[in-house]
Amino acid sequence: MLKAPRLTESASAVFAVLAGAGTATRPQLASLAGLSKPTVSSAVAELESARLAAHSGTSSSGTGRTAAVYRLGPAAGAVLAVDLGPAFTRVRGCGLDGTLLAEATGAREAAAGVVREALDALPADAPLRTIVVAVGDVTAPQKEGAGMRPATAKAGPVFDAMAVALPPGVPVHLENNVNCAALAELHEGAARGRHTFGYLRIGVGIGLGIVVGGRVLRGANGAAGELARLPYPWDDDREPRQEALEEYIGARSLLRRAAGAWQDTDGPCPRTADQLFALAGQGHIAARAVVARHAADVGRLAAAVTAVLDPGLIVLGGSTGADPQLLPGVRAELGRLSWPTEVVSSTVGDLGTVVGAARLAVSRGVQTVTEAAGEKD
Repeated sequence: MLKAPRLTESASAVFAVLAGAGTATRPQLASLAGLSKPTVSSAVAELESARLAAHSGTSSSGTGRTAAVYRLGPAAGAVLAVDLGPAFTRVRGCGLDGTLLAEATGAREAAAGVVREALDALPADAPLRTIVVAVGDVTAPQKEGAGMRPATAKAGPVFDAMAVALPPGVPVHLENNVNCAALAELHEGAARGRHTFGYLRIGVGIGLGIVVGGRVLRGANGAAGELARLPYPWDDDREPRQEALEEYIGARSLLRRAAGAWQDTDGPCPRTADQLFALAGQGHIAARAVVARHAADVGRLAAAVTAVLDPGLIVLGGSTGADPQLLPGVRAELGRLSWPTEVVSSTVGDLGTVVGAARLAVSRGVQTVTEAAGEKD
């Protein structure tokens, strides 16, 4: 990794503003950074000298005056975001202004190859600033105290297999996949403009991304929102087990319930959740009954979330949770059991995790450059 040059505080501030804006004139940079025009001119010259900013044309005002427009320079670098999903690995490479530079998708088992494909597509002269890997697990410090890794065996093996493709010397940050998807909903999806909400993912597994005051709540152990650890079942004759609730609500159990309810006269039993929801959408009676029960179950889980967080908004995501057919049943069950809460479907879809991971990677990448500020103006 190419080390970022040491910057003055004003150059650091202007760089961060320019990364967020994408392009800007000096007057715009001065306004956004809260600095004087002479200070911004000096900062821009410093960034240009370090190839962290570059001239990208001119802009005309209504008075006929023109102003130079700036963008990030080639030395600003790039970041990589990796979503180690349950079925697919999705990778995105972005500039520090968020511009998409490379992307690749492949099977979960081929994670290392997918990462190499995206890395090879990045500009050769763009230093890689940071890597964010989204995993379906809580993350924890390594025993030697350096770096992070998945806390359990759930995501550990696939992470280790992928890690061999990562270039040495580049900071790697792990984040829970549901938290990443919640960030995507906050900035680009169904929760845009809302600062407090819960992102409830229902698919092969279950999880909750908690956003309070515009920030993801991670908890003391990084395990906030790990709904699979809710005690289940609560029954006089059965002992609760870890992840039993995830086993009950997850997509595999949904298909087992469909198989148990299916009659010979109902036609071929659906083998995937997509097939089940497609049949329900076509009015298939047995499929609609299974989906309605699933909606009630998700509604009860949403009611538990609401009782604890009172988030005001719950965004339903995941391979089954995002289907709009669930909304009426979830809303009805939540309304019956808990506080009035808005419930909507995700709008970022399957790309939500890698989109959120890329946003986090860009933020951390900018931080690696701006933290190089050393001198006082």
